Amino acid sequence: MLNFREFEAGPDPFGRKFQVLFKWLQTAISLRHADTVDVKFILTDEGGGPTEKTIALPHADVLRVAAETGRPVDDAWCARLAQLHLLRLVQTGEDMEKDLVTAPYADLKRYAAEVARMEASETRAA
Repeated sequence: MLNFREFEAGPDPFGRKFQVLFKWLQTAISLRHADTVDVKFILTDEGGGPTEKTIALPHADVLRVAAETGRPVDDAWCARLAQLHLLRLVQTGEDMEKDLVTAPYADLKRYAAEVARMEASETRAA
């Protein structure tokens, strides 16, 4: 299972790898009046200082994916969805200039399937 609290991301298109720390998960209504779940990570590359990235998960899309997959919404699941989006951003370099990135529904659906596969794999291994 992916550890969303501390992990490595990369390499990015320039060959850099990042150490990533989970900072927090909050409903963005209280932060910026948005109906999202915001997940903040701190990225540190081998030669530079830390960078913060916030992955915004639209609440309606999270509920829709949860209903479609039969998965209850919880903090760990949302953090894993955000982690998978961040990993993709680093690998592709897409939106890396942004501090706040919103994950689209299609990506959330794909990440939910990946998390489900990982959870099933761990259950079989136990």
